[in-house]
Amino acid sequence: MSSPICGAMTALITPFRNGKLDEETYASLIRRQIRHGIDAVVPVGTTGESATLSHDEHKRCIEIAVEVCRGTGVRVLAGAGSNATHEAIDIARHAQECGADGILSVTPYYNKPSQEGLYRHYKAIAEAVSIPVMLYNVPGRTSVDLLPATVFRLFDEVENIYAIKEATGSMERAVDLLAARPALCLVSGDDAIDYPLLANGAKGVISVTANLLPDLKSKLVHAALEGDLKTSKAINDSLYPINKAMFVESNPIPVKAAMYIAGLIPTLEYRLPLVPPSAEHMKQIEEAMKNYTIPGA
Repeated sequence: MSSPICGAMTALITPFRNGKLDEETYASLIRRQIRHGIDAVVPVGTTGESATLSHDEHKRCIEIAVEVCRGTGVRVLAGAGSNATHEAIDIARHAQECGADGILSVTPYYNKPSQEGLYRHYKAIAEAVSIPVMLYNVPGRTSVDLLPATVFRLFDEVENIYAIKEATGSMERAVDLLAARPALCLVSGDDAIDYPLLANGAKGVISVTANLLPDLKSKLVHAALEGDLKTSKAINDSLYPINKAMFVESNPIPVKAAMYIAGLIPTLEYRLPLVPPSAEHMKQIEEAMKNYTIPGA
């Protein structure tokens, strides 16, 4: 297995134009992430509206990320999740074949498998590829919780499962996981509590807000990993208003609106059933953005 992917990572949005994947803008957004210190990009996760992309679009997003990051030192952790194990395996294999450094695989949504089902699901995906695999637990969106005992079983028994993106919002869960398995690479999946998780031993973040402010997010993470917790906390505290604004509606509705306001994407398009934010929430997003200097494209 290649070296683990950790550090400051961005859960990329997927830009659309006239209903189709806007490949040119997508590539430019990734180049902007590279310029502002991000360690890895994460295409086609939840923030990338993966649930509404065709399989061909999903795979193309991974390909573009790999092409843009090649030779830069910035790595690609490709979203490769599905509620059907065979589909997740197909995407994971494609990610490996086109050069992704690893995959991020969300727990199967809607069908609510048992812990044994989750174990077998992830074991099958990981054994289908040789690149590193990061588990992704976000029960608020999937209605299934990958419990610590199952995480430990997978981490202990499957060589290339090295990490978990922890998005339960629970500090107690993070403490539980790292106390029992200090070698597990735990990554924050909740922007508001990045600093507390890093201070507790997390090895990185996968951030929504980093789409907008990659410079501050990378500084926050790198400061913590270098032991400068005072600086990391100060940045995390300063980001609280924008982190809160990014979740006034379901992700990625607010962050795409913010990027449109900032001129980072030329059109504000979502895939149904997602729609633009309400006028009230758009105003909240605009007000929060006034507190920050957003680096240009």
